This record gives sequence, structure tokens and C-alpha cells, in this order.
Amino acid sequence: MLNQPITNLAQQYVERSNRHILDDVFPLFEVHATYHSSQFGALEGIESIKKMMTGFFIKFPDVHWAVETYTPESDDTVVFDFVMKGTDRETGNKIERHGRERIRFSESGFIVHVEVEVLTQA
Repeated sequence: MLNQPITNLAQQYVERSNRHILDDVFPLFEVHATYHSSQFGALEGIESIKKMMTGFFIKFPDVHWAVETYTPESDDTVVFDFVMKGTDRETGNKIERHGRERIRFSESGFIVHVEVEVLTQA
């Protein structure tokens, strides 16, 4: 049984991601977690997720996600819309992506699946 609401767990994930300290983000995942993104495809296992996230934060060193509302979709899943802003390190171009994310948690409160869909990009 979860010790805190799943919306709090999702918010914690976004807050830690916005601090850019991945060593604080990775412990939130189950070892066998999966991740699917319309930008990066499907990933299986924490090591694959770590590799993708590390590369992403190198590419966008100032990335920030803004989320207004975290909504429980079921007993173990939270959905939220986000606005992601950042600068591409290689090109210097500013980007803005609007998207939707779903995070499913285990009974013990770890992330078991993340689903990210980019809805618009500027």
C-alpha cells in the first residue's frame, strides 16, 4: 500500500527532474520499469532509462517542466499535461513542447511505467 498519494509521487518526480540531479530521479524507478515516449520510443529497465535521461539532460541542460495539475487516472496511475522548455545545447535553439504524461506506480510507490506523448512542439 502506498504511504502517500500517487499525485504527490508524480509531483516529486517532476520536481526532482527540474533540479537536474539525476541521482535523485533514478531511485524513484523500479529496476524493471518501462518508459515509452513519442520522441524516444520504448525503453525497458532502469539502465536504458538512465542512458536516455542522461543524454536528454546533456542535450537540454536548462530543461524545465511546468505542470499545473496532477490527476489520478486510476489507483496506480497519474496523468498530467506539461509544458517543457529548454535550449538545445548543440544548436542553441530554444524549444517548447506541450505534452501529456502518464506515470504508473507499484504498490510500494516506485515508478513502473512512464508514457510521454508530445502534443505540440515549437
